[in-house]
Amino acid sequence: MEMINFYGLLIGIATFLIIGLFHPIVVKAEYYWGTKCWWIFLLLGIAGTVASLLIQSVFLSAICGVFAFSSFWAIKEVFEQEERVLKGWFPKNPNRQYPEK
Repeated sequence: MEMINFYGLLIGIATFLIIGLFHPIVVKAEYYWGTKCWWIFLLLGIAGTVASLLIQSVFLSAICGVFAFSSFWAIKEVFEQEERVLKGWFPKNPNRQYPEK
């Protein structure tokens, strides 16, 4: 009998945790820095992509890929988070100026 392969399950769990972690990160980043923090997520995404391409372990490469594309997705989400703040769904940072829409 062959051994059970847990890599798929572990990648799924890691994906769930990474995506779940990015939601509060995006909310806090928009609260403190606004949309001008998008470039941080871009750099993280590029770093994750490069790491995914260079790491030989399929498991770790997949995790880096999930991290990279979650970072790229966060760029879109930080701009959408600003819209949610302007709609009143999330609190505004009183120390920051918001665009009039």
